[in-house]
Amino acid sequence: MKTQTQRRKAVKKRVKVTRKVTRIEASSSRHPRYLPEDWAGMYKPVKKPVTMRVDADVLAWFQRGGRGYQTRINRALRKVMMEERKKPRE
Repeated sequence: MKTQTQRRKAVKKRVKVTRKVTRIEASSSRHPRYLPEDWAGMYKPVKKPVTMRVDADVLAWFQRGGRGYQTRINRALRKVMMEERKKPRE
């Protein structure tokens, strides 16, 4: 039977390994090109905390959907970003 100290060390070790996998920097696409296709669902983009000023009515509209409004805002911004990238440069 493992002691509490041994369990803590095992958890810390797993967390370090997990951080190495999830710290892959975001590339130009949703899933980095160098990851195999079967790993694509496991990729998690790096999230950065920001403070942003948003019009009250826009925030209220996103919050009407309940939990996950920040994710919905992120998806909306990503959609706009991807559309901008598709446009030919002048």
